[in-house]
Amino acid sequence: MEVNPPKQEHLLALKVMRLTKPTLFTNIPVTCEEKDLPGDLFNQLMRDDPSTVNGAEVLMLGEMLTLPQNFGNIFLGETFSSYISVHNDSNQVVKDILVKADLQTSSQRLNLSASNAAVAELKPDCCIDDVIHHEVKEIGTHILVCAVSYTTQAGEKMYFRKFFKFQVLKPLDVKTKFYNAETDEVFLEAQIQNMTTSPMFMEKVSLEPSIMYNVTELNSVSQAGECVSTFGSRAYLQPMDTRQYLYCLKPKNEFAEKAGIIKGVTVIGKLDIVWKTNLGERGRLQTSQLQRMAPGYGDVRLSLEAIPDTVNLEEPFHITCKITNCSSERTMDLVLEMCNTNSIHWCGISGRQLGKLHPSSSLCLALTLLSSVQGLQSISGLRLTDTFLKRTYEYDDIAQVCVVSSAIKVES
Repeated sequence: MEVNPPKQEHLLALKVMRLTKPTLFTNIPVTCEEKDLPGDLFNQLMRDDPSTVNGAEVLMLGEMLTLPQNFGNIFLGETFSSYISVHNDSNQVVKDILVKADLQTSSQRLNLSASNAAVAELKPDCCIDDVIHHEVKEIGTHILVCAVSYTTQAGEKMYFRKFFKFQVLKPLDVKTKFYNAETDEVFLEAQIQNMTTSPMFMEKVSLEPSIMYNVTELNSVSQAGECVSTFGSRAYLQPMDTRQYLYCLKPKNEFAEKAGIIKGVTVIGKLDIVWKTNLGERGRLQTSQLQRMAPGYGDVRLSLEAIPDTVNLEEPFHITCKITNCSSERTMDLVLEMCNTNSIHWCGISGRQLGKLHPSSSLCLALTLLSSVQGLQSISGLRLTDTFLKRTYEYDDIAQVCVVSSAIKVES
């Protein structure tokens, strides 16, 4: 009968501990009224307990801190730190000790060891310590693989490994919405939800625009000459709460004049989010490049450069239109027609020649009109005809203007 030899125990011991901030010690207060049988016994025990807060013994939170008992929750964007210690539990000197720490993710294997050089020898009751750091950039299952190799006094080479498995969770849920304005401006609404179980301090939420845009944050208001956050003085985001951030992107001058380029731009930029959790632990996330659905203006785009908000009834007012040839290779010969509606009446000659408009170029046009009906009126009735292709482009509901009685004074 064959007998397997007993498994040889290793001379070295490996210990791994995740380095995190401690937490406040919590206890369960047990109390009663003075007329009850225990009397003041429970209250006195809580007053004598060193972990309770003096004068507020019934609070669950105490004044002491506790070290983490396990790996705990690890979230995307945080820095994973761990303490690795190899201790010589034997009474003999061990040589050529090599400690290696790798982090296995779903897509890659990373070496986190500070040094890959072997330690010449390790005496009894001595240890080798190492601290590793890694900014977590993937969600899902992660495995910390710690391997130790060494040589005994007898010259025997020994090797063992330990595995530490943990999950990386998503701390934030980010949703974006785009709004395309007629002036080539793009408004971005970012909805950020706290998916963790503890409050977050939102240190920074900024938008890094692409090279074609300048960005303006719309998350503060001016009060007494100072910028005040629209979210108040406390920037905490409670668990499962959502906060909305708004940004306005304007094309840079060198790109704004090239209608064809702006028309095809889909990449807007990326969000940079920095937060802190309990006791100041920092996390950071950057989204991938945000993309919008580029608006389709067709061959010819008509936009308003200037229009009054309020006008008098049956009094002429002026607007300025901008006509852009969105084609990248075709010149147009345009004719402008102005068609009256039930409330809007155009002043001027209809059917006039605007001349040739080269590819990706624009022209500004001043027009005069009046309204015969009070209220909020829609400006419609412009027609542009390309004489080369005999194609007509219709523009209705270009903008709206408030028409009031001439007895009401309109501020210019």
